[in-house]
Amino acid sequence: MFDLLQRDDATKARAGRLKTAHGEIETPIFMPVGTLGTVKAVRQQDLSGIIDAQIILGNTYHLYLRPGNTIMQEAGGLHRFINWDKPILTDSGGYQVFSLSSNRKLEERGVTFKSHLDGSKHQFTPESVVETERILGSDIMMVLDECPPYPSEYEYAKNSMDLTHRWAKRCKSAFEQTEPRYGHNQMLFGICQGCCFPDLRKASAEHIAELDFHGNAIGGLSVGEPNELMYEMTDIVTDILPEHKPRYLMGVGTPADILEGIARGVDMFDCVMPTRNARNGTVFTWNGIVNMRNAKWKHHHQPLDEKFPTEFSSHYSMAYLHHLFRCNEILGMMLASVQNLTFYLWLTRQARKNIQDGTFSTWYPQMLSRVKNRL
Repeated sequence: MFDLLQRDDATKARAGRLKTAHGEIETPIFMPVGTLGTVKAVRQQDLSGIIDAQIILGNTYHLYLRPGNTIMQEAGGLHRFINWDKPILTDSGGYQVFSLSSNRKLEERGVTFKSHLDGSKHQFTPESVVETERILGSDIMMVLDECPPYPSEYEYAKNSMDLTHRWAKRCKSAFEQTEPRYGHNQMLFGICQGCCFPDLRKASAEHIAELDFHGNAIGGLSVGEPNELMYEMTDIVTDILPEHKPRYLMGVGTPADILEGIARGVDMFDCVMPTRNARNGTVFTWNGIVNMRNAKWKHHHQPLDEKFPTEFSSHYSMAYLHHLFRCNEILGMMLASVQNLTFYLWLTRQARKNIQDGTFSTWYPQMLSRVKNRL
């Protein structure tokens, strides 16, 4: 399923290929987030065309609440429902439940929570989440976990980690006792937790590795901790997780975070940042980060970024794009979203190319400085 093709000599960066039922994924890779079956403000033809996304995400919590399992099963799964024939990863909803801390109750059996839509009560168990992800038909399914907040007390973090481990084992058992619903194979990834405690992160990585999932994720980071702590925890975990399986750093992050993660041996990333920031007028380019609402672009009649042949960057002037955002026009949000996702995918493809060429260790510090630049 996963072929490790190349390693960088000076860092832990690696290039690989993950084979799924809906196509191959070349790693390292960034995965656009399509929470409700849509990457916000981006059409599917743009995702598969100019952006060239190899895989997108769906969210089990949100899709369970609406349109719901019945409609999803009637449609024949998420691929058919949204007309997307490439790979899809679905997270388990654990992070969303974490964010509803005032409206949920954690127990050994699972988590009971109130819907953010209408206040109705629901329960997720490891078994029910596997059932929902079977109905969604995603290529990669994630286990149910608890994502503790930062900061957390050591005892809470350990108890939470242990609960995640027990849920992971139950998820794997439910996965092995059920079959795909739509005639294609699915994979199940485990999730390491442990907050920012090195011994817990080490223990969790060892435990999840022993459970022998198809791939392994690093959860519970990018939740408010300092960046250096996130990098430290990632380093600890990737030293332990098996090399012959893909590693996924969940919910990360900025272009700089992605480069730092790749250098530490991570293969897969996702984050709402490129599309969320785009809708607020923040754009990522080869030259750095641009705030399109800034008045200094009002008279700038040159393209934003000629390196990327997107509608946003080369077909319209910065003055026009500034105008769209100042007027809150939807077109500005759409074009910015395409630009940002194109940049993120370009960045991971360039990282892969440099890993394969043996130049990653010299390329990545220079690129790191560039992507942090604010224009």
